[in-house]
Amino acid sequence: MTNSCTRRWFLRHAALAAGAVGVPLPIASSALGGQGKPAPSERITIGCIGVGGMGTANMRVFVGLPECRVVAVCDTYEDRRRKAKEIVDGQYGASDCAMYADFRELLARKDIDAVMIAPQDHWHALVATAAVKAGKDMYCEKPLGVSVEEGRIIRDAVRGAKRVFQTGTWQRSQRKFQQACELARNGYLGKIHTVEVGAPGPEYRPSYRGPLDPQPVPKGFDWEMWRGPAPAKPYNPGRVAWPDWYLIWDYCAGFITNWGVHHLDIANWGCPEIGSGPCEVECKATYRHEGFTDNVETWNATFRYTSGLTMRFTDSKQQKSGCRFVGDQGWVHVDREGIWAEPESLLKLKLKPNDLRLTEAKHHQDDFLQCVRSRKDPVSDIDAAYAASTLGLLADIAARLGQKLRWDPKAGRFVGNDEANQRLSRPMHNGWRL
Repeated sequence: MTNSCTRRWFLRHAALAAGAVGVPLPIASSALGGQGKPAPSERITIGCIGVGGMGTANMRVFVGLPECRVVAVCDTYEDRRRKAKEIVDGQYGASDCAMYADFRELLARKDIDAVMIAPQDHWHALVATAAVKAGKDMYCEKPLGVSVEEGRIIRDAVRGAKRVFQTGTWQRSQRKFQQACELARNGYLGKIHTVEVGAPGPEYRPSYRGPLDPQPVPKGFDWEMWRGPAPAKPYNPGRVAWPDWYLIWDYCAGFITNWGVHHLDIANWGCPEIGSGPCEVECKATYRHEGFTDNVETWNATFRYTSGLTMRFTDSKQQKSGCRFVGDQGWVHVDREGIWAEPESLLKLKLKPNDLRLTEAKHHQDDFLQCVRSRKDPVSDIDAAYAASTLGLLADIAARLGQKLRWDPKAGRFVGNDEANQRLSRPMHNGWRL
């Protein structure tokens, strides 16, 4: 590379503060089966790259876990760096958390074992591949990037260097999502013929209402570094506001991918053909036109697989949020609000000794730390991240072209469609490249 608080209330409001996602709260080491604090020399050292809403939420979880110590923070906003340092130093009763404006300086530190990566989506591929080259393990926010090619490059780099990579698709560490997928994978629904996935999107509106002409860059903010590989456009607060940047193509593929990845990941976990099988995909969508926003607003995608399986993927105003597996003997539906099934007795079913159990993970960040030690794959590994990120991007490409497309997952390309294949990658700008 060059150049009375309910769980529902918490998840909803943490999502608003942290970019439309929630993170699990820190829990005591005793609840994780820990044996008390490891010696300081044995703790995993972590640097946090990107400490806005989601990055700070992740950082707060890590500083609450005894297995690790956060030693450095990085962000293009000076005030965010200082606030993150205050949080870290306050937790440890120290003053030695380092601050960086350039992630490359943080990655150059030999004493950092792993990094948490949570800048804007258009940065994920650059930071993650640089972290691989620097020999770091990664807890990286989803999706893998803003193109299928970026995800593939991260996946190949991680696998080639044998790094531990956990994606922020934390639903895999919650029991109700595990239960739904185990019911599907162990045949308790019969033969699954339909999967329905709904994700939030159109309900998120731009917050910026000011003028759209160029504005002075605020003191303490490195606009050129924030923009990075995105097109060289002048600063305006409407480009960096939340949730506005999620809705701007230059920085994010939109909620069809950024939010959709969570429930698409569960669909793939419960029915692996969804992420690994050849399919036809078509999608109809509407687009945003407020301020700088231009991403998909509403969408209705259908994936058809050679086995006869169908997945319908829409925004959650067209069908219920979450993931529903429908078989010829019953169905189960799961989202962050709960789990439902028909027949309802499925929810009381106890797995048999020989049934598949998908994971023992109960806490997403702790699962990552345990895998840094064991060198095993965490519950949301790089292959799962690539599959889920790709599914959202395929729907987006089909919508933009207005065509039914045939996807070959082994080749990583569309069949017989050069125009669609050109959209699997995006150019980088301002001297940045993978």
